[in-house]
Amino acid sequence: MTNLSDFVIQVRRDILRMVHAVNSGHPGGSLGCAEFMVVLYQKIMKRNKDFTMDGENEDLFFLSNGHISPVFYSVLARSGYFPISELQTFRKINSRLQGHPTTHEGLPGVRIASGSLGQGFSVAIGAAISKKLNKEKSIVYSLHGDGELQEGQNWEGIMYAAANKIDNLVCTIDNNNKQIDGDLKDVLDMGNLEAKFDAFGWKVLTLEKGNDIDEVEKVLKKAKNLCFNEKPIVIIMNTEMGNGVDFMMGTHKWHGVAPNDEQLEKALNQNPETIKDY
Repeated sequence: MTNLSDFVIQVRRDILRMVHAVNSGHPGGSLGCAEFMVVLYQKIMKRNKDFTMDGENEDLFFLSNGHISPVFYSVLARSGYFPISELQTFRKINSRLQGHPTTHEGLPGVRIASGSLGQGFSVAIGAAISKKLNKEKSIVYSLHGDGELQEGQNWEGIMYAAANKIDNLVCTIDNNNKQIDGDLKDVLDMGNLEAKFDAFGWKVLTLEKGNDIDEVEKVLKKAKNLCFNEKPIVIIMNTEMGNGVDFMMGTHKWHGVAPNDEQLEKALNQNPETIKDY
């Protein structure tokens, strides 16, 4: 298996080149979630060799904050779901790699169209219930933005999952404290997420260093081991938007802005090639 640090660096390169090529996309959150996505697919999830939409007898993942599709596509391609060369078609006409993940073109690894924020909890809960009805010992994972939690539908699902003891569910919140219009505290402060989920009846884990590969793996393994104990699990994952590119970090301004030629070169130089590009 490729060294995970090298894998993450290559995913960063993919993200940067994909959004630069079409001058469109969301690099900030994608870069911030690179470590999580790599560890999830390379070390945590039980995945079948051949992709099927029903995902029978395997763990499932749903990306709720679908605008960070660049990191999703990169990790899927480099995990063998489709050719790495297809990353060059990102956001182009007739591409299977649209700005938000879609299902109508049959892209392996993608089970729902996402990007309409607030829907991921509902989908993940439904899939987890299906697994339980089928008496599978499989786990459903999902990823959500912290700003996304401003959508009310989330909290209906959060309440429902706990009340119905959906305990084969691990939801992660990308807690970077940024959204497209600024800091969360300046747009709509979400307060103490750990306390909120605890009050709703979830088992709460905090991932203090969401951009540390070892810490990500440690907490995800802990979450996996806590499943099937009558409570859904949430991980509050503290990340840095734009992680790995110094001029993108610490600001919301790179939420949905692509780097120009000069900026791309600077960013790639901070993340030297370690595996292979397209």
